[in-house]
Amino acid sequence: MLSKTVESALNRQMNRELYSSYLYLSMSAYCESVSMRGSAHWLRLQAEEEKVHGMKFYDYLIEAGGRASMLPIEAPPSEWKSVGDVFDTVLSHEQKVTAMINDLVNLSIAEKDHATNNFLQWFVKEQVEEESNAGDIVSQIRLVGDVPGHLFYLDHHLGKR
Repeated sequence: MLSKTVESALNRQMNRELYSSYLYLSMSAYCESVSMRGSAHWLRLQAEEEKVHGMKFYDYLIEAGGRASMLPIEAPPSEWKSVGDVFDTVLSHEQKVTAMINDLVNLSIAEKDHATNNFLQWFVKEQVEEESNAGDIVSQIRLVGDVPGHLFYLDHHLGKR
């Protein structure tokens, strides 16, 4: 049985995961608007993945005897300076999500909620992958700079995801 504190925290994280989906979908729309369709494709798939993450929290809340609460989802930004700025935002956002997951793990330890701690370990591992992927793309964008041909090649590569 979940404590009310853990249930509330898991509901907030479910909301944050769904916000992440909205954020990446908004980024995808921006990339479409500047004809960077490979980046848009990568971000759209990322949006779907974040929705799945939100549903993992939903399912766990129910399975663990809690109640999933649908909180309002904040509207994400819709404009960025460049595709490089988009991916800088992706990396920064994933770092924030990692901190949120770590806070949840700390809460589960403090509450002696071993089942929730076990559930959260999947997200701990997932965030290592998320930050690594975003960091690699940011590094590649910085490496190619503003050279249009290089950016289009990178965009084409991202579209193969």
